[in-house]
Amino acid sequence: MEGEYEYKKALWTKEEDEILLDYIRVHGRGRWNRIPKVTGLRRSGKRCRLRWLNHLSPNVKRGVFSEEEEDLIIRLHNLLGNRWSLIARRVPGRTDNQVKNYWNTHLYKKLNAIKKQQTPRKVAVVSAKVNICQQSVFPKEKFCRQFRSAKHVAEFYR
Repeated sequence: MEGEYEYKKALWTKEEDEILLDYIRVHGRGRWNRIPKVTGLRRSGKRCRLRWLNHLSPNVKRGVFSEEEEDLIIRLHNLLGNRWSLIARRVPGRTDNQVKNYWNTHLYKKLNAIKKQQTPRKVAVVSAKVNICQQSVFPKEKFCRQFRSAKHVAEFYR
């Protein structure tokens, strides 16, 4: 363990940000593991790269998400699930970390509140359709065989 370089784990300071920005202006992006050796920053190469990508890069959009961005994130999440990097590629100026954090802190809660408001109506409609099928109105049709439970009806009408 002797000679092991100890990295700083505290919050980034403005001076450290300036050192990192100066290095990137001179040498460009890449070869992140060289930065601590050349600049004297007590940060790992990975932390320097993430600081650049998520905070210091001029391409990063900061501030409140617009309604269009929210709608796009919701639609993409329905298609792709929790694949934040794939979703972030389609939301210009936002990083995967920003999109993930925004989903977990705002959108997920918002969607759950909407679903809770809609749930009683959906359950009533689903149970009514199951009852119709169970009454054997259409005994031999494929339609009724699909709806043996409320779960099947809900999946069918998504």
